[in-house]
Amino acid sequence: MARIVMKFGGTSVADLDRIRHVADLVAVEAAKGDEIAVVVSAMSGQTNLLVGYVDELSADSSLGGHVDDEYDTIVSSGEQVTSGLLAIALRRRGVKARSWQGWQIPLQTDDAHASARIKGIETLAFNQSLKDGVVGVVAGFQGISPSGRVSTLGRGSSDTSAVALAVALKADRCDIYTDVDGVYTTDPRIVPEARRLNRIAFEEMLELASQGAKVLQTRSVELAMNNHLPIRVLTSFAKPGEDNPGTLVCDEDENMEERVVSGVAYSRDEAQISLLKLRDEPGIVASVCQVMSAANVIVDMIVQGTSRKEDQANLVFTVGRRDVEKAVAALEENKEKVGFDSILVNAKVSKVSIVGIGMRSHTGVAHTMFSALADRGINIEVIATSEIKISVLIGAEYTELAVRALHSAFELEAA
Repeated sequence: MARIVMKFGGTSVADLDRIRHVADLVAVEAAKGDEIAVVVSAMSGQTNLLVGYVDELSADSSLGGHVDDEYDTIVSSGEQVTSGLLAIALRRRGVKARSWQGWQIPLQTDDAHASARIKGIETLAFNQSLKDGVVGVVAGFQGISPSGRVSTLGRGSSDTSAVALAVALKADRCDIYTDVDGVYTTDPRIVPEARRLNRIAFEEMLELASQGAKVLQTRSVELAMNNHLPIRVLTSFAKPGEDNPGTLVCDEDENMEERVVSGVAYSRDEAQISLLKLRDEPGIVASVCQVMSAANVIVDMIVQGTSRKEDQANLVFTVGRRDVEKAVAALEENKEKVGFDSILVNAKVSKVSIVGIGMRSHTGVAHTMFSALADRGINIEVIATSEIKISVLIGAEYTELAVRALHSAFELEAA
């Protein structure tokens, strides 16, 4: 007998027909005699609707729309509705089931409203219910804070809820059902020849997720990797009982190292900030990063170059496009402290990355990448590397061309 956690996102439970279909998928697994926990998101569009209600009320006051604990109470209700509906649908199919909210398990978090972190999960009652043959349908995205209030883990965090629950339950694996049938070598909408991977290492998936691939949330992959919990990514649109192998995300094995590059990821949510005529002295880059950290802005790619004057430098770095105004305001406020002449912002950029654990043991990867881009006349603004990744910042208008060029250069369409 296996213990499996199944997670279904918003598109998988978008309406009652989709919930009925999910119930059929869960019923097939339950019929095998396995212990099943199901984690669900809100029905597609519901969280946006609820957030909109909060924003509209916040606009009524000159105090502004700062996030408080009532925000969590409201936006978490979408998952509560879905979990109850799915439990009913399962019961109508003769499957013993009940819904669980985050506070009932309980999934304990810190007090950070709208972006809480999981501190621990007590599974005594839930665990016993699974042993009794009851499918537990859990509202994802939510937990309970130290002050006893409902908390939420941040948008798109039902993946993290599912993986954390699977770890706490010592599950055999966590199945993430999405609207795609696995992890692909790149976005099939850009490269129709993109190929589904049967297996991918945790490290590769973590890099792909952090570089823009939206199949899995970064925090969920990291949590699974740290606990050696296999994740299977598969489609919720398959018929019940139909072959649906998906992609297994797991610990690295020798066969994975045979492929140099596993995938090409891209992110359009990038902005380039250039600080010109910066004082060229030790600690100046640290000062810039400190200002960004204090403003709660994450700095990604970063490169320092020389200026025309000996004692000056230019610093170029990237931030998320939504953080540009906040970043520039913080820099201008600390202009004298940091010591720069002017700021240039370019939001018309994209980041394109190649990822593969085989890069550790193969030479010439960077040459192949840069040559493929040069052959298409694509200029590189910034380069960032890790042991299994190379990322480049390019003009946004070249994004799709770059993805296709790199996918072809590394022959990722080949079986």
